[in-house]
Amino acid sequence: MDGLQFMHRSLAPGRRLWAALVLVAVAAVVAVLVGRLATRAYLDEAAARGQTTLRLAVAALRGHMNRFEPLPALIADHDDIKELVADPGNAGLRARANDYLEEINALLQSSDIYVMVPDGETIAASNHQGPASFVGGNFSYRPYFQDAMTGEQGRFFALGTTSQKRGYYFSSPVRIGGAIRGVVVFKVDLDAIEASWMGGEHAIFVSDPEGIIFMSGRPEWLYSGLLPLTADRLARTQVSRRYSDAELRELPITGRTVSDGRELISVETGDKVREYLALAEPMPEAGWTVNILTDTASARAQAITAVAAALLLLGLAALAAAIVMQRRARLADRMELQRTARAELERRVEERTADLALVNRQLETEVAERRATERQLRQTQADLIQAGKLAALGQMSAALSHEFNQPLAAVKTYADNAAVLIDRERMAEARDNLARISGLADRMASLGRHLRNFARKPNEKLGAVPLADTIRDTLEIVAARLKAADACVNVDLGTLPLAVRAGSVRLQQVLVNIISNAADAVEGREGRTIDIVARRKSGKVTITVRDRGPGVPAAIAERIFDPFFTTKGIGKGLGLGLSISYNIVKDFGGSLSVGNHEEGGAVFTIELEAARLPATEAAE
Repeated sequence: MDGLQFMHRSLAPGRRLWAALVLVAVAAVVAVLVGRLATRAYLDEAAARGQTTLRLAVAALRGHMNRFEPLPALIADHDDIKELVADPGNAGLRARANDYLEEINALLQSSDIYVMVPDGETIAASNHQGPASFVGGNFSYRPYFQDAMTGEQGRFFALGTTSQKRGYYFSSPVRIGGAIRGVVVFKVDLDAIEASWMGGEHAIFVSDPEGIIFMSGRPEWLYSGLLPLTADRLARTQVSRRYSDAELRELPITGRTVSDGRELISVETGDKVREYLALAEPMPEAGWTVNILTDTASARAQAITAVAAALLLLGLAALAAAIVMQRRARLADRMELQRTARAELERRVEERTADLALVNRQLETEVAERRATERQLRQTQADLIQAGKLAALGQMSAALSHEFNQPLAAVKTYADNAAVLIDRERMAEARDNLARISGLADRMASLGRHLRNFARKPNEKLGAVPLADTIRDTLEIVAARLKAADACVNVDLGTLPLAVRAGSVRLQQVLVNIISNAADAVEGREGRTIDIVARRKSGKVTITVRDRGPGVPAAIAERIFDPFFTTKGIGKGLGLGLSISYNIVKDFGGSLSVGNHEEGGAVFTIELEAARLPATEAAE
């Protein structure tokens, strides 16, 4: 007994050393994990704040520029400006234009406004009386001038070669009789927005497509490059003289890393190197990128504090564990406690055994209930399948009645016309009407085959369908309905023949439904015009049918393609036309949607895959 106690005491120091080593290892692991998680969390928080600041900066820039964007076009349309560019040598017109531009510039609080002729010479300017007047200067090398001379609205940011002031330029062509006779340029000062960026916790700046900073809350970063200033970048910048004679340099970036999807860059500032979290948002309309750098020093300091707190908590937990272990060791020496513990253990085993028995009985009851529920579910599924079959039969019967009404109306019209033509002995035209009646009968047979197979994948093969022929045949079928509504149809299919991948009969069925609905919408209204426009873009052909009716309310738009949903009165529609049309277009691999035109009326849009017509048919 004494020997065993001696061995126990001799092993105790070794166990304490092992526990200390384990504690040190655990502390190291905790420090690493907590450091990473805390750094990620605080960087995420900094990124969220920076993203909010970035959105505000972008919104401020957009709002400031949107105030001035439409103004060059308005000034270009002024009579004084048009008279001046038509006769640029007239001194009186120049003086009047100079006064007008000076007055407008003072009213709008812009930087400068000036007028150029096609050779690039400035003939009038708002600063004509100042020492840095633009009058007589030639700025044909600027992209905003070149864009305006091609008929576009120009936009460009640059450092003025005459005023040496930065600004954003808007330009617009001056048109006389369809010809471009001059350019109006509007220069906007952005210094006020830049000044609001100074002194904040974030470094906000704007860079051009070459990565050169031209707006910054830190003046020392102006005209610095985020990217290496290669010969190609410098050459492209020199062509437009964007920065005049300003000295370009690279921003002293000493390192770039990507951590958890975040870009971190290190910038040398004076004798220190600071790490920043970089965020950016492009402004494609201006050709800019708005950037924001957030110093990570605060986030990393908070992470270190979190690591220290975690280690402190770990130390306290280890101390508490040591105290508990010591107390348990003392209690272990007491035999009476062991007997009490054994009795307690046996009692708990009995309680757990009773609990398990109760759980088993509950499980058996639950299994029986689930089996009964499963049998009920299977019976419900069988009932739903039978109900679905009956609903499909009802829909097919109603669809047959709905889809044959239009061709039958056309057959009656052709038959009545044929009788009149026979009475007038115009046999050739009567024979043509009979041929059309025969064609409509074939078409109704095809429709019957299609409606019979509506509940499954159609067997009709898809191919190239000429859009012009389909629309022409469709308008013949709905001619009587259009005449009854006193509606006219404008068809614009572009200059090139279009073909779509579809089935000709079903595509015509879709167009008949949509055009008939459009005729219903415009009937009895002042504007009884229906526009059919088709265009091809990126391998797709888009067909739009617009009416001048009351439009589609938002509450109805979501249900308009549901079966049996209709806004017409009793007896005027079954609510199946648009549902069938939607499924037909979807079967073609396309889409059918509805919206409202900004000038009023509903717009149905069909998008189908473009197809290539056979060579002989395309030649015809």
